[in-house]
Amino acid sequence: MQPTLNVLDICVTDLGAAIDFYRLLGLEFVPDPHMPSDHAGCDLPNGLHLMLDTDQARTKITAGWSAPSAGRTFLAFQLESPAAVDAKYAELAAAGVTELQEPWDAPWGMRYATVADPSGNGIDLYAILPTS
Repeated sequence: MQPTLNVLDICVTDLGAAIDFYRLLGLEFVPDPHMPSDHAGCDLPNGLHLMLDTDQARTKITAGWSAPSAGRTFLAFQLESPAAVDAKYAELAAAGVTELQEPWDAPWGMRYATVADPSGNGIDLYAILPTS
């Protein structure tokens, strides 16, 4: 049997700040009752599960692991329109989120923008540009 990818785990420096940030993107994380300050999960469509683990929790789980100096993960969130990308980017910026790339029309046919979650992981916002 082939392995099945069904869980993504993001290491974060502050679980509460990460939960608050991802709530702005429509994700609801539930803290694990066994590790409420170090681990939370969110079920996504199609059976995918997204987890948040603090750096401290990850060092207990994986011997020898240490947090990178900057985020290396990028999650991409599709929005319904180019205007929705602009609006979500503005909402996140107003909430004090770190802005990495203002919205722009990418040559691959998408309105694209990037922010960072509280731990420095990249969050892309995109929508398909209308064809003329």
